[in-house]
Order: sequence, then C-alpha cells, then structure tokens
Amino acid sequence: MCGVAGIVDYQSRTDYKTVVESMLRSISYRGPDESGIYCSPHTTLGNVRLSIIDLTSGQQPMSDPSGRYWIVHNGKVFNFEELRRELEKKGNRFRTKSDTEVLVQLYALYKEKCLSLLNGQFVFAIWDKMEEELFIARDRVGIRPLFYNISNGVLSFASEIKALFENESITRQLMPQSLDQICTFWSALTPNTPFREIFELSPGHYIVFNRKGLKITKYWSLDFNEKNAGLSLSDALAEFNELFSSSVKLRLKADVEVAAYLSGGIDSSATVAYIKDIEPGILNTFSIGFDEKDFDESKFQREAVSYLNTNHKSISCSSAEISTNFPKVIWHSETPLTRTAPTPMMILSKFVRDNNIKVVITGEGSDEILAGYDIFREAAIRRFWASEPKSALRPLLLKKIYPDIPHLRNASPAILKMFFGYKLEETDNPFYSHLLRWNNANHIKKYFSKNYRESIGTYNSLNDLEESLPGDFNNWDPLSKSQWLETTIFMSGYLLSSQGDRMAMANSVEGRYPFLDYRLVEFCAGLPPKFKLKGLTEKYLLKKLIKNKIPESIIKRPKQPYRAPISSVFISNKTPEYVKHMLSDTYTKQAGIFDYESISGLLAKIEKTGIASEVDNMALTFIISTHLLNYQFIENRNKEFRGKELKNLRVVNDLFSR
Repeated sequence: MCGVAGIVDYQSRTDYKTVVESMLRSISYRGPDESGIYCSPHTTLGNVRLSIIDLTSGQQPMSDPSGRYWIVHNGKVFNFEELRRELEKKGNRFRTKSDTEVLVQLYALYKEKCLSLLNGQFVFAIWDKMEEELFIARDRVGIRPLFYNISNGVLSFASEIKALFENESITRQLMPQSLDQICTFWSALTPNTPFREIFELSPGHYIVFNRKGLKITKYWSLDFNEKNAGLSLSDALAEFNELFSSSVKLRLKADVEVAAYLSGGIDSSATVAYIKDIEPGILNTFSIGFDEKDFDESKFQREAVSYLNTNHKSISCSSAEISTNFPKVIWHSETPLTRTAPTPMMILSKFVRDNNIKVVITGEGSDEILAGYDIFREAAIRRFWASEPKSALRPLLLKKIYPDIPHLRNASPAILKMFFGYKLEETDNPFYSHLLRWNNANHIKKYFSKNYRESIGTYNSLNDLEESLPGDFNNWDPLSKSQWLETTIFMSGYLLSSQGDRMAMANSVEGRYPFLDYRLVEFCAGLPPKFKLKGLTEKYLLKKLIKNKIPESIIKRPKQPYRAPISSVFISNKTPEYVKHMLSDTYTKQAGIFDYESISGLLAKIEKTGIASEVDNMALTFIISTHLLNYQFIENRNKEFRGKELKNLRVVNDLFSR
C-alpha cells in the first residue's frame, strides 16, 4: 500500500523535486516505511510506501531491467506470482519479489493490454523515457484513488487532492456544480471532485499523457447483461463458492500479518468463515460498537466471534469521540459528507494499527453485487405498489424492511405514501430506484445562499448522470439498473473512498475486499435477479451458500445498515468550539456558501424538539463538513493534520539520458 505523486512538464526543465517531495510529505501516512523520487528532464515521480510484500527490496520508484520504464505504484496486484511465472517462461528475470516489478515488466511487454491480466486494487504510473510518455491506470472498481490537474500544459497527479495543492500553481476553489451533485448522490460524479480543475481518474480507466496532450480511455465497465441466466441455483452456488474462496485466498497474501473486520453482519462473518477454512490458525479480528444502543451491533459481533473462534478485539465509540475526530475525517476524505459514518471507521483503523496490524480484510462490496441494501427491496415494493397505487395493503410491506425506524411501525398507508410516494408511478424512469433517496438529499440545497444558488444556475446533475449511462442500460431489468447506480456512484464515489481507503490509510492500514474481485463482480452482474433478491430476501445466493458456516441468528437477522449518530454528535450541552464556529453567522458570511438564517432555523428546530429527521441530519452534516473543507483546503488554514517527514528517502536522478 502506498501513495503516489508526480509532475510532467514538456515546456521547461523546471526542477520539481522539491514540489514532489512536499506532495509526498502531505500524504506520508499512506506510506510511512519508505519513500522515493525519480527525476528526469520532463518528469518527476514520487512514492511513499507501506511495506507489505517484499519488505526489503520492493522500494520505489522502480524500473524495468532496461531502465526505459519507471513506475510508482499504489495498491496490490494479488495474482502477481502467477503473472511472474508466465513472464519467467518468456525469459524475464527479476531482482525483487514485489508485485511492482511484475507490473513494470508486464507493461514493457504488453503496454495497456496488461490491464486485462491484473487482479487487484491499484493505481500505477509508468514513465516511458524513450517515448517521453506517461501512463496511469486505476483498478476496475475504484478501490484506490487518483487525482490530477492540468495547468498550462503541466500535468500533476497524486493519490490525494491535498498533495496536488502543494503545487502552488494550482488554484484552490470549490466547484458549485460538484456540491450540487453531492447534494443529490452523496458524492461528486467522476471525473468531477469538489474542487475546480481537480479531476479524479474514473474506475476502470487509464490516462496517456504525452506532447500531444492527455487522453483518457475506459478499459473495463460493469455489464449487467445476464450472461449466467441459464445457471441452476446449485451451479451458481458452486461457482460463487469457488470464486469467493479464490478471492479470499489471494487477499491473504502478504509478508505481514493479515487480520479482518468482524462487524456482526453477514458479509464480514462470511469473509471470516472463508479465511478460517483456508487458514485454520489464529485469526485476529476487530470491530467497533456504539454507546448509543440504536447504532450498536455488539450482540451480533459476540455471537460471530464465539461461533468462528477468532482472537477478537473491540472498542466502543461515543458521540463525543465522533465529534472530536470529525475535522480529521474531512481532512482525509477531502469532500463534504452527508453522514458521520466514516468517523468510526477511522477510529477503528487507528485501533487496528495500534495493535500492529497493517492489513485487514473487509466485507464491503457484497451489498452492491448481491443486492443487499434496503434501497433494492424498497424499489421492488414501490414498483409493486405502483401497479395498484390506491392499494392500502401494498405500502404496508415497507414496514418489513424498515423495522428500525420508530415512526413507521404504526404508520398508516397515508403516512407511508407521504414518505415513500415520491414519483411512485414513474416506473419507466431510469433512476426509479433512487429517486426517493436523491429527492431527500436534494432538500439540502435550500440551505445554499442566494449567491451560491445563482452560481449553480440551471445546472441539473441528473442530466450529467443520464449522459453517462451505458448504451444498453434501458434494456436491463429493474434490479440491474439499481445495482449499476449503486455500484458506480455510491460504492466507488463514497463507500470505497470516504469509508474505505481514506479512513484506513489515515492510520496506515490497507483494506482488502474479497467481494470486489473483478471475477466475482462480473459473475454476480450476469446472474438472474432472483438469485440476488428473491422476493424480499436480499443476498439470497450468499445466504444459501453460508448456511452452517456462520450463526443462523446472523443470517436471519433483519438488515441493519451501518450508521452512526449525527445530531447528538454536533448539538449537545458540550457542542465543540469548531462546530459553533462553522455554524456561526461570522463564518457563514465569510465562506458565502450557505444562508445563515436557514442554518439558524435548522438549529432552532433540533434544539427545540430534540429530534432531527434524516434530511435534517444530512443537512447538518453537509453544512459543517463543507465549511470544514473550505477552512482546511480553500483557506489553507489547517495545520493540525499535516504530513510528517519522509522516511528512508531515495532519489534517482536520470536527468541526462533517454
């Protein structure tokens, strides 16, 4: 696991070593073990390394044997040993045991076609000094991040946005249209980011940059055409079992100890069960609970630990701890948030690292590829209801999927229609499954100031999304459409970023995701919908597969989405000073993003009733996080979370040769 950064400038021979060193320093927590910089006439590449495979000889930047190609790499190629053996058959020889050296030699042989051979989670940049060309690629589903900027023909790139801002030629400015997107989808749509002229390389894409300019190419896309429609249930179970077992086995490869998260849900429990089958020895597992009972899953965590016999460690998280750590979360996530849920994940990763663990296996991705979220069941019920919209019985099914929402337990059909009836009969809308969620999020926009609303103008984020839909999207079944939206927007843009990579790497921990092995993702995308969502039973295939592998109580427990407290975090008798400042009239007017009277109304409502709706909670989180983002990045006033000095820095000067 690592962080990368670099600059390519064909117009001058400016010495960018100092700039790239500063870029690396800002993200040093991503790679606290080693660092390196490669300098040539038109490019400077840098890397900070978290040593996990080949601890002694895998230092970067690294070249192929000829010295023509130089690479910096963030992530892991899990099938590198198999690829290395194939290269050795062709006569290739290796100086190290690292996956990075395999990557650079693969590229030297196959160029961009090497991407189809890789099973991993990665970003890598390769400089071809003969052609004077830079190649950058990102993994298929977007587990590892990459951001870039082009100013006056100069390309800057890095694993995190804060590193780009170390280049003083890059302007610091929020992008109103991107904030509008976040107020709809919870994240900006790639390649957009919250910052003007800062772009994200989309998952499954690569960049080629040379004297002709920059070209971006898609090399992989998620296809929900039913390639596996003819499979029987037993055959589907057998193939899923084989793929998942292979995926877990690959992700156990490391030269350091590998642990696992065990949340008490189906996904993490299944993952741990498979780990124990493959490596029956002692497995360290970790979890986090909450002081507030409504959010706590400790009971199920204890059941899973007892059944699976792991060496388990857990911590409990309070609202005060979430509040204290939230500014640091924004520093690492680099985006406005609508939930506080990333914060406990950052606290948990620190707990893991304090126990001398560098690598954890997690269960993320299962809900997306196997239709585990409530939004999939909700959409199915709404479609069923829409075929008879006056029915008093059909909306009552919604109570079955939201037993944890108190005000819905005794709700009448009329109340349910008020909450869930938004565009109920627009079943032909390509976004039908997500219309209700996005409409709720859209209410946040009313807190924007008049000037900021004018800067957004008539922009409509749904139009941008519609233009990005796959050509055969409208031919897919309703569940597949919903899964595509959830996987490409929510999972990549929010879950794997704000709750995944950023929160783990804040404490120098690498997360690995067996459910997101591209072979498994493609297999599940091609399955008939009934194998994923059968009636109102979510993750049907997985539940059948893991029967007798994990406690029955966990398989049968009602779906409980991962959540964290919000209003109690920010509004209490011990409201932190930074919250008071971020919500103050003074700072609101200074930033110019929100309307203070609207903020005051929201705060008065919460303080008077002691109750905050879902929309109120999202708005409160969004306002505070946006102001923190503005304070930390645009005003550049944050000093608290700055990176540390680089460890074991090696500089390669290649300034006079081609």
